[in-house]
Amino acid sequence: MREEKRFCPLCGNRLEKILHDHRMRLVCTVCKKPLYENPLPVTAAVILDHGDQLLLVKRKMEPAKGEWCLPGGFVELDEGPAQGVVRELAEETGLSGVVDKLIDCVYENNPFYGPVIIMGYQLTAQGGELKAGDDAVAVQYFPLTALPPIAFDSHQTIINKITRKNG
Repeated sequence: MREEKRFCPLCGNRLEKILHDHRMRLVCTVCKKPLYENPLPVTAAVILDHGDQLLLVKRKMEPAKGEWCLPGGFVELDEGPAQGVVRELAEETGLSGVVDKLIDCVYENNPFYGPVIIMGYQLTAQGGELKAGDDAVAVQYFPLTALPPIAFDSHQTIINKITRKNG
């Protein structure tokens, strides 16, 4: 869980919550700079095999350990979201892929990480060997008509968007 910041990252003095820019924000008591806290950027990969089989990973760690979700994860500081989703796909599934399109962006207040924005991308697999890696204990294609329960509401929203287009 993200903890509320207590000290200014610029000068080290205490922060206090005050009305700033029409919102309650943390502002430094000395340098008066506001602390703009933003959602963390997260990606989710949609890979369809033969148009009706969806690739899912079973999570190795919390949050949602042991539950199924789309491959994906946090965008790193040195990459954009499209690069991040390709990297996460490789790390979690062993597959390489290319981004076809952005499906949707979904806001979620994750109880573990706090506010996140999940960018769901449709990708085409371009090779590699399907195997669980990194944060996954299993990786498997499921028929769109027989998916297991999905760990995150945001992932379900993205899946719903793609199944409406393919259904």
